[in-house]
Amino acid sequence: MNMFDENIIKTAPLAERMRPTSLDEFVGQSHIVGKNSLLRRAIMADKLGSCIFYGPPGTGKTTLANIIAKTTNSFFVALNAVSSGVADVKKVIDNARHEKEVSGRKTFLLLDECHRWSKAQSDCMLEAIEKGYIIFIGSTTENPYTNMTRAIVSRCRIFQFYSLTKEDIKKIVVDSIDSEKGLKQYNVKLEDDAFEQLILTCNGDARVALGNLELAVLSTPAKNGKVTITKEIINDCTAGRVISMDTDIYYDMLSAFCKSLRGSDADAAVYWSQRLIKAGCDPLIIARRLIAHSSEDVGLANSQAMVVSVSAMTALEKMGVPEGLIPLTHAIIYVCMSPKSNSVITAMHLAADDVEQTYNDSVPSHLKNTNYFNEKRPAYKYPHDYGGYVNQQYLPDEIKDHVYYIPSENGSEKSIKLSEQKLQNIKNNHKK
Repeated sequence: MNMFDENIIKTAPLAERMRPTSLDEFVGQSHIVGKNSLLRRAIMADKLGSCIFYGPPGTGKTTLANIIAKTTNSFFVALNAVSSGVADVKKVIDNARHEKEVSGRKTFLLLDECHRWSKAQSDCMLEAIEKGYIIFIGSTTENPYTNMTRAIVSRCRIFQFYSLTKEDIKKIVVDSIDSEKGLKQYNVKLEDDAFEQLILTCNGDARVALGNLELAVLSTPAKNGKVTITKEIINDCTAGRVISMDTDIYYDMLSAFCKSLRGSDADAAVYWSQRLIKAGCDPLIIARRLIAHSSEDVGLANSQAMVVSVSAMTALEKMGVPEGLIPLTHAIIYVCMSPKSNSVITAMHLAADDVEQTYNDSVPSHLKNTNYFNEKRPAYKYPHDYGGYVNQQYLPDEIKDHVYYIPSENGSEKSIKLSEQKLQNIKNNHKK
């Protein structure tokens, strides 16, 4: 190592300087690299095949890929899917084939952001993976099953990474404070509440934790030969808690929000709405879901829920954020606290099923347009001539007795059910 390499290492970010170089130094993901795990056995036996690491940022995906390359003593190439093209892939494959033929060494290709690879790039790699020229290791924050080509996924083992635990982050931070290549020269004292705040704001991302700690240490003057880091200093050196989500988590949280509405849990619904918004979700998406659930889960039990929800979306569009979030939250709580009925969506699905399955759904003669028919047919009875209701057939003959809308006993539907019972009595009297 020359003088320039040493300078590069010394000036590298703390997270890079503290990057583990062996499996024994690796922190977290014990379900993947723990003793007797599949991945660890394969690495130690140098029998690891192509695989994809996916999970949140800062959880060790790239680090583990680098460790694998060093442990197996193989040729190692790193590409980023955003900046590499088909020509780059072909060059790596040609070099890997040559390396295999000349020295017998395998080539590991680490591809960051592998979900961003195009189909053409993926197809270039298939033959090389199958023939063993390339051991592919993809790294991504997105679910490969839904965001990558099936051909690549089918040839790889999938390993899911999880956010680091508080204990994992604590170990990483302590090691960085005590390490010569870390912050030992600064004689850092991290107060307990500062420690907790540092862990909270990183949200399981080791890179964020070390970045925030390094900024705090380098920007705090030493007193009596010691750099003391308080909670206030950590707050000054962070932009608040890192709240992020990948595609899977987004849909999981949106599902949790919708189910909380249906389950009448206002606290949970408000929480998930804020969690989504804080992570960057457009509040209008939440407003649209709220309107849908106003009919799907509240419906005629309280039709005012629809009015409140639509009003909230209008207010959000007119006012923007943050003020528009107040009427949105108002509507979320209103929908949660409303009596529930799924009679509307049930009626819609039942009617849709009949539309698909009914062979002859001709319009009854007395309901047809009178402007272009001359033949004699039963007269249409105008309901208002009979006090607002008269018994006559409206559905096609084949399904004339089918019932779709069945009011519940909840909220306003109690009175609707009574009205329906009165209408049914009139129908029964007419049939006698």
